[in-house]
Amino acid sequence: MQWEIVIGLEIHAQLTTASKIFSGSATTFGAEPNIQASLIDLGMPGTLPVLNKQAVRNAVKFGLAIDAQIGTTNVFARKNYFYPDLPKGYQISQMDLPIVGKGFIDITLDDGSIKRVGVTRAHLEEDAGKSLHEDFHGMSGIDLNRAGTPLLEIVSEPDMRSAKEAVAYAKTIHSLVRYLGICDGNMAEGSLRCDCNVSIRPKGQEEFGTRCEIKNVNSFRFIEKAINTEVQRQIELIEDGGKVVQETRLYDPNKDETRSMRSKEEANDYRYFPDPDLLPIIIEAAFIEEVRGELPELPQQKRERFQREFGLSVYDASVLSASREMADYFEEVQKVCTDAKLAANWVMGELSSLLNKEGLDIEQSPVSGSQLGKMLLRIKDNTISGKIAKMVFEAMAAGKGDADAIIKSQGLEQVTDSNAIENMLDEVLAANAGQVQQYRDSDEAKRGKMFGFFVGQAMKASKGKANPQQVNELLRRKLED
Repeated sequence: MQWEIVIGLEIHAQLTTASKIFSGSATTFGAEPNIQASLIDLGMPGTLPVLNKQAVRNAVKFGLAIDAQIGTTNVFARKNYFYPDLPKGYQISQMDLPIVGKGFIDITLDDGSIKRVGVTRAHLEEDAGKSLHEDFHGMSGIDLNRAGTPLLEIVSEPDMRSAKEAVAYAKTIHSLVRYLGICDGNMAEGSLRCDCNVSIRPKGQEEFGTRCEIKNVNSFRFIEKAINTEVQRQIELIEDGGKVVQETRLYDPNKDETRSMRSKEEANDYRYFPDPDLLPIIIEAAFIEEVRGELPELPQQKRERFQREFGLSVYDASVLSASREMADYFEEVQKVCTDAKLAANWVMGELSSLLNKEGLDIEQSPVSGSQLGKMLLRIKDNTISGKIAKMVFEAMAAGKGDADAIIKSQGLEQVTDSNAIENMLDEVLAANAGQVQQYRDSDEAKRGKMFGFFVGQAMKASKGKANPQQVNELLRRKLED
């Protein structure tokens, strides 16, 4: 039987606020356990939550960016369940009246096509604490530093039909919240986490199959692997005569398997009711317009401008606009060297390779955008060749100065004197007389392959300093004589 996969994602983005959503406690990552949990976070009797206005502003900003309806009246509710790291016995969240209503996200697929994924809602809520199971001799420790941390839960429609589409959607959300400055997107620290709702159905069937939720997946690679693993489990289960049970599962990357965590609760299991300690939030039109005025150029807008303004391909523009920091760096390079394609090639090539090798983010680059742009000017004015430029770039990354200083101190200026290049070529051809005769006796097909040999010998003789274009032109002329 042919199966169709149906996927919806719930992404929890930790909002960038100085304090928690209902208290003044800090949200700094990595603090000693339980030093950032106030009496309000612990739900002590007599304490009252006070809403963080910045969390509301961040949520509205996200809603406007996905062209969603903003809930001008939204209400906090208590979601009741027991878990050791939930000190109040309930989580403050939103149910019937969320702050962000229906919107959409456009994702770019591998073939370059665009697919629209609906966003059902995005609502504010507080995070729970964290249970720690190591080093407690058969017991669990509870760290409540995260309790009360502001989250925006972004719930998609079940519009994705493959794990790759789900990853593309998650990456698009990740890029968007970072562009907006409402979440740092650090998945390793839990700032962005994903729950994957997965089901299968026979191709052509309209009715959805029974879904399972894979909880707290914290990397794009694991999102893809977890979904594919769960899909395979469901297919094998059904084809063996079994039934998929609605439940919450965990993905184990070490064993590449999903395993049951608990039966899936329905909304009524949580006994939602409006939180009596928090008034409804009334968002006025003036506030929405104020936030709209703070929106930056968004990833899709930037990608389209890069194509339109700089003539970049869809692929190049997509890569360079994937993060705000990458886009800003590229534009700084381009502004200095005034050659968008050359700037794009170096940012996506040598620079990205260096950053990956050193494990650095682009904002930690040892070579600034201005420095790279000035080096590219030396390629454009033929001071250095592209090959020599790689040596200069390595020296710049090692902290040996800017491009001009390195070129001068190491004597790397490109040889463009035609007479000097001709004399060098005469020596190369004389030293390889046999190959020259063989070249002249060969047909066009063989000549093409042999020509590269002479170019290589010439560049070796000049220690890479000869202008490659002049070498090619003069060499071809001499070989044809």
